[in-house]
Amino acid sequence: VFRRVVLRAYDERCAITGLKLSNGGGRAEVAGAHIQPVQANGPDIVSNGLALSGTAHWMFDRGLISLSDDLDVLISRHANDPDGVRAFINRSGRATAPQRAFERPHPHFLRWHREHCFKQ
Repeated sequence: VFRRVVLRAYDERCAITGLKLSNGGGRAEVAGAHIQPVQANGPDIVSNGLALSGTAHWMFDRGLISLSDDLDVLISRHANDPDGVRAFINRSGRATAPQRAFERPHPHFLRWHREHCFKQ
């Protein structure tokens, strides 16, 4: 249910890259990613979720990228190819957000990710 709700909020588009890809069967190639993981008491709610492509999800979970409260994409100084990461991010340098305010990433969860996951 979490995946379905998050992907619907993001129109099945990766929040970081802006890509909207689907496989041959029409299934969206993005995941519903938790900002604050369930294992760390993060809730299964849309404002604690992002639609992320595989590589973006991997980088987010490992703290190589994060988001400011204004949804600017932050790149860790520990990234071994920061120019490649910048090229991977959509041109605006900001994550795309759902249209409806209640579906947007909540600053509480974004702050948690920056404080506990992001490798500054």
